[in-house]
Amino acid sequence: MKKKTALFAFKTTIPVFMGYMVLGIAFGILLESKGYGPLWAFASSCLIYAGSMQFVTINLLTGGASLISSAIMTLLINARHFVYGLSMISKYENTGEYKPYLVFGLTDETYSLLVGTKVPEEYDEKMFYFFVTLFDQCYWVLGSVIGSALGQIIPINTTGMDFAMTALFVVIVINQFLERKDHLYNYMGFAISIIGILLFGASNFIIPSMISIMIGLLLLYYKKEHLPNE
Repeated sequence: MKKKTALFAFKTTIPVFMGYMVLGIAFGILLESKGYGPLWAFASSCLIYAGSMQFVTINLLTGGASLISSAIMTLLINARHFVYGLSMISKYENTGEYKPYLVFGLTDETYSLLVGTKVPEEYDEKMFYFFVTLFDQCYWVLGSVIGSALGQIIPINTTGMDFAMTALFVVIVINQFLERKDHLYNYMGFAISIIGILLFGASNFIIPSMISIMIGLLLLYYKKEHLPNE
């Protein structure tokens, strides 16, 4: 059953493989362009394993950011994990020794596969969770190491490559905007970000803007749940 489950998990993760290889290679090339070789790419993808945060980490490393600002940035960028992570509590309830790794390896794409895939009865569901998580991380590690190695061998113009992860999130936002009828949250995020840029500048607006967005979301949630509709 273990081999059958692993094969089923591998087939399920093929779309993630395609995406992670491309983004991982872009990350590895960018990391190498800043003087950090394959070992750094391997270590960061194994220990950090947060695509958007790893792209930001490149700038934090080269820009001399303090530990405090790095910690705050990491917390805010990955705050979405708190939201969808809570929905996985019941799924991970009886996963035993796999649970710590499943919690660590939960990414946006892995979450989508685990939630959206109906596991047939002939496969071990808990083991399926583990293999999907493991395969997805392996794809990311492999892509980042390949990218870093390519950056050492082939002179590559990295102009615009750091926009790869941003472009991914832009596409996600556009899809969500088109699929949903209520755009209040989108408009709030856009408005706060623009105000943040005007007040703090393009290089310093992220942290205050994200804090403001989180406060705004909490206020909107409180109003929706506790205040009577007018």
